[in-house]
Amino acid sequence: MTEKTENPHAQSVLKLADAMYRGALWPAVATVVIGAVVSLILVGLPGLFGAIAGGAVAFASSLVTLWMMRRTAAMDPMAVMAVSLGGYIVKILVLLGVMMGLRHVSFLHSKALAFTMLAVILVWAAAEFVAFRRTRIPTIIPASES
Repeated sequence: MTEKTENPHAQSVLKLADAMYRGALWPAVATVVIGAVVSLILVGLPGLFGAIAGGAVAFASSLVTLWMMRRTAAMDPMAVMAVSLGGYIVKILVLLGVMMGLRHVSFLHSKALAFTMLAVILVWAAAEFVAFRRTRIPTIIPASES
């Protein structure tokens, strides 16, 4: 954790964000590499470029989630949930827009881009889930006396 705070909820969220980052980073990198190699073999350089672009977009999307967790950690838990839901909706719309925008770029294979993006997002989400399950954080945080 990089930030010291007296808020036990914030400490839990920061601990969880750190664990999720550590748990998801290398599986996601491996997924991008596998997607790039398979796409290169199956469709050539456009597949490689599409897979790398899809992996980069998925990586950025996943990192935004962790950034939002860190930025909202000290907020009221209900506000964190509202920001989380709003952020999720915005991310889905941005991902859709990026996919629609990159669909017609000639040097990117659109299916390699889409499948690699989907694979990275799913692997990242699964790794975050595993990290969440393994992280020891209190389920009920008693209210402070202040």
